[in-house]
Amino acid sequence: QVQVVESGGGLVQAGGSLRLSCAASGRTFSSYAMGWFRQAPGKEREFVADISWSGGSTYYSDSVKGRFTISRDGAKNTVWLQMNSLKPEDTAVYYCAAADVETYSDHPLTIDDYDYWGQGTQVTVSS
Repeated sequence: QVQVVESGGGLVQAGGSLRLSCAASGRTFSSYAMGWFRQAPGKEREFVADISWSGGSTYYSDSVKGRFTISRDGAKNTVWLQMNSLKPEDTAVYYCAAADVETYSDHPLTIDDYDYWGQGTQVTVSS
């Protein structure tokens, strides 16, 4: 069993930065792939980024590539999402999730691949 709790959301102006954290509990955290998703009002939840259990492989959506960075620290049971050059269209609730599968190098894991989800943290980017 893995529990995940997100933090770090808030209100920021366009062009600014935020760093989201995802604290995970459970002895097997280090064996799980981790991902970030987001959901804007009236829209479906969409993939943002994922990272392999080792941290050696990452994948990003085209909309955030070059602006966001996902990383993890197994010793701290934590995954981060560094978000730079934020845009108003990045406004959404951001969710962290854990998947007991390997990641892919050429496409992201899907929502259905994830076993455990956090409650989400709100990110609002003002123009």
